[in-house]
Amino acid sequence: MTTRIEQDLLGEMALDNNAWYGIQTQRALDNFAISGTRIGEFPDLVTALAMVKAAAADANLRVGYLTKDKADAIKAASQEIIEGKYHEQFVVDVIQGGAGTSTNMNANEVIANLALAKLGHEKGAYHLLHPNDDVNRCQSTNDAYPTAARIAIQLSGDKLITAITGLKQAFEAKADAFFDVIKMGRTQLQDAVPMSLGQEFMAFAINLDDEIARIRQANTLLCHVNLGGTAIGTGINSHSDYAQAAIDSLARLANKPLVQARNLIAATSDMGDFVYYSGVLKRLAVKLGKISNDLRLLSSGPRTGLGEITLPAMQPGSSIMPGKINPVIPEAVNQSAYQVIANDLAVTLAAEAGQLQLNAMEPLIIYNILNSMKILVSSCDMLASRCVRGITANRSRCRQLVTDSIGTITALVPEIGYGNASAIAKQAMAENKSVVELVLHCGLLSQERLEALLDPASMLQVATSPR
Repeated sequence: MTTRIEQDLLGEMALDNNAWYGIQTQRALDNFAISGTRIGEFPDLVTALAMVKAAAADANLRVGYLTKDKADAIKAASQEIIEGKYHEQFVVDVIQGGAGTSTNMNANEVIANLALAKLGHEKGAYHLLHPNDDVNRCQSTNDAYPTAARIAIQLSGDKLITAITGLKQAFEAKADAFFDVIKMGRTQLQDAVPMSLGQEFMAFAINLDDEIARIRQANTLLCHVNLGGTAIGTGINSHSDYAQAAIDSLARLANKPLVQARNLIAATSDMGDFVYYSGVLKRLAVKLGKISNDLRLLSSGPRTGLGEITLPAMQPGSSIMPGKINPVIPEAVNQSAYQVIANDLAVTLAAEAGQLQLNAMEPLIIYNILNSMKILVSSCDMLASRCVRGITANRSRCRQLVTDSIGTITALVPEIGYGNASAIAKQAMAENKSVVELVLHCGLLSQERLEALLDPASMLQVATSPR
């Protein structure tokens, strides 16, 4: 291994000359072996960091703080990273001390060395183009890092919306297929009133559609960035025209409607938007968990449970019980939901831990939000492709449960009164007889009227598709 020597305020260090990162990144590698997850494993964050550096270089060129050759080299190096190259060089653990300084310096050093190579110089020749003086010009970790995080979360949010949309459409397709499957609805796990299986699945789709709207709304909050505030929001060491120029350039690169935060000092220390976004992700996780619970209940048995639907068989379910098939996909989604909920708690605690003009816990906040989004994207894709699209309805079982249920008595209340209906329900339970049989026996309704009231279209108030 060939090495090069780099120096910082703590001294000198030998680095692998194949590495595009520098001494400060190596120190972070040595210091922070915590999660085992490197920032390069979140490509949207790496891409966003490169976008910030490219936008900064463009702005610094405009205000005269960088020469054209340096600015062009920095922008070209950043563009390669935006295109997906060199992400393996972003090696710092996502959980780190220093409020994200190690992540910012990882980006500064990789981009500086790539830019040096483009100018025909060796890695580490920082007297010609410096990670701090040039790549980080007019910036601090405290504005560059959270700005990149806001972009990264929006990029991940676009992918999450796509995944949720796919799952929603899978439920809509099943809602159409099951619109005429009559079944019993349940409240508190007890028989309620009849509904269609299509209506039940359409409710899943509508709930997911609501979450898409919430994520889009949350994305707009993240368009308010503190870029240009530098260390604490006062803009020290920055040109007066730099901030707006950098934000305009970044907005074009990221294709997002970015604006400067109303107050840069407030924005530098406030984690409220991240807390809100994490809460939106938790809300989605809760809904996915509830849907998964329902799918497991509806498919339970298959002979001794509800058994109204059959989930596609994904794998043998037991090492001891032959023929057993478990609802492994919804179970996995349930566990994913619990993790996202736990991540939200970590975000909440980290956001509360901010002190004075900065929150040093930003790395944990950003890691948990991006991790939650990664989990949710995978969960939605998995649930759609390996479960929902393969669900079949057990029509005869659904109809049988309606026929046997005492819950149908509710449809007769307007005709026979609540008191008579209660007496019929009680007798049906005690004597194990059907509601229809007892109503006819007591002469409360004619056969013709009873059939009309218990007609599925009448009970469901819908005759066709649930849409």
